[in-house]
Amino acid sequence: MKKFLALLLSVMMLLGCVAMAEEAPAGLTKNVVVLFTSDAHAGIDMGWGYAGVAAIRDAIGAKNHVVLVDNGDAIQGETIGTLTNGKAIVELMNVVGYDVAVPGNHEFDYGMSNFLTLAGEVAQYPYVSANFTYQDKTVFNPYVIKEFDGVKIAFVGVTTPKTITSSTPAYFQDENGNFVYGFCQDETGAKFYAAIQSAVDAARAEGAQYVIICGHLGTEETCEPYTSIDVIYNVSGIDAVLDGHAHETMPSNIVKGKDGKDVVRVACGTKLANVGALTITPDGTISAELYTWQNSITPAETFGLTGPVVDAVNEKIASLDEIRNTVVARTENTLYINDPETDVRIIRNAETNLGDLCADAYRAMSGSDVAFVNGGGVRAQIPAGDITLDQIYSVHPFGNIMCMVEVTGQQILDALEFGARNNPGENGGFLHVSGLTYEIHTYVPSTAKVDENGMFAGVEGEYRVKNVVVGGEPLDVNKTYTLASHNYMLKNSGDGFSMFAGSKLLIDETLIDNQVLITYITVNLGGVVGEEYANPYGQGRIIGVPEAPAQ
Repeated sequence: MKKFLALLLSVMMLLGCVAMAEEAPAGLTKNVVVLFTSDAHAGIDMGWGYAGVAAIRDAIGAKNHVVLVDNGDAIQGETIGTLTNGKAIVELMNVVGYDVAVPGNHEFDYGMSNFLTLAGEVAQYPYVSANFTYQDKTVFNPYVIKEFDGVKIAFVGVTTPKTITSSTPAYFQDENGNFVYGFCQDETGAKFYAAIQSAVDAARAEGAQYVIICGHLGTEETCEPYTSIDVIYNVSGIDAVLDGHAHETMPSNIVKGKDGKDVVRVACGTKLANVGALTITPDGTISAELYTWQNSITPAETFGLTGPVVDAVNEKIASLDEIRNTVVARTENTLYINDPETDVRIIRNAETNLGDLCADAYRAMSGSDVAFVNGGGVRAQIPAGDITLDQIYSVHPFGNIMCMVEVTGQQILDALEFGARNNPGENGGFLHVSGLTYEIHTYVPSTAKVDENGMFAGVEGEYRVKNVVVGGEPLDVNKTYTLASHNYMLKNSGDGFSMFAGSKLLIDETLIDNQVLITYITVNLGGVVGEEYANPYGQGRIIGVPEAPAQ
């Protein structure tokens, strides 16, 4: 254990942002350390891995009170999540010994009933969320209180309202298409802030001397008005925010709260590369840091880890190894979601060869005029060489199912405009295409509008998407076309694409998304992704136009 602690301290990244409670409550005899993970995305053996998380918890717990929290998006993202609908991840979290968890947007990706079953029947820890509701009543308790040496600490869960469009909207609706589940969303954020304030006030009334927001919120502009910063500015009585959703790595920063008090905010990134730690000392000091993983070492090998967590992780991995490692095809070129020159993700704001490949697969398998794939649904690169089933599942981990609908040219134009509304910024709904080309004139301000649920509500001004060409001919807004994509977008209004709701279904949920890609490569391409997909930046289907043409 001493060796572990020494090595742990050698990789710890500490930026000393500290906040002091105005009046340090008496009672604590030693530090309370809140360890947290976020956006693990089923990366059970990546970064620290769950074995490393457990080892950190045990080491810190030798001299401190410890609480272990997960801030959401734990059960989806890698093959093990896809093949078990997240159950294997929850079972591992039980073994690790999590004390509390918050639902992230991707907890719902395998369906509402699946997640509620996991939360209610599989998880041995409580899920909390102050703003996740069914018919305006909270589904889970808004918070839990942990008590140490007579000092009560409240953990208030908060889930981004963007979940409705970043998961599958239909999962939050009844059989008539009415939204019955929600996240206290409205256009201003007022309802959202009120729900959180109510939970904070209730926790304080119950005797909580510290209130910690466990948020799956993020700080991206596209998440406004629901970011963690928005919450700090609009809710009083918060001591700290443990933030997730944006995959941000932020060891600590201080934000001035609504009531004028300093609030410590910390975010730990993704795939267990970091474990966050918030420390409350007996004198009331609150500080935050990250335990940062170094890729050159492995917890089990370096620290000699043994025990139930290591055994459980190894068992889960072994059960899927044969499936994961099956070679199904080959690619002569690396298939990109990141810019090969900068390694910055571009799949959500620019064309790539993998985006082209995925869109082509939908068009080929359906026989449609046009195919769309949302950038947020293409999750991993494939290096040149053999392609395994695991890599295919990593590209398309959501289990969406191919559909084809009959649409007008106007619906296609609206969808392209809606997907390009944040460009050159990112948008999970950015559309990769097959069967058409288009330009995005980014100097034209977007006038695409959304309703309170984040659904497309029309375009009020000039379109920034121009010169759309389908099959070599200019798009006719009055003509009928066939469009292939998946049920997430075409049937369930995923990413807010409500313009397709109610469209005539010509193909209704046939092949699962990863099978669409596998079949296209193995059958249509003869098992080899070749020269036509050699350019990392695609085939020129999406052209950015940053300046107005000279008059």
